[in-house]
Amino acid sequence: MRYICLFFMLISVIGCSNRGVYEAVKSGNRNECAKLPSSQYEDCMRDANKSYDEYSRDRDELLN
Repeated sequence: MRYICLFFMLISVIGCSNRGVYEAVKSGNRNECAKLPSSQYEDCMRDANKSYDEYSRDRDELLN
């Protein structure tokens, strides 16, 4: 988890786009899913494989 946060901060400092940051975090989330028991793995991967457009749409709905 520390590495994910560090990676996120580095990307933010570099100034990548929101999509780039999302893709980097998504990749880290997939790695974290692999550590879960099989009963939780599928749900985790479904969330981790959500496209940026889906994420953005869901985020906008929650904020409005």
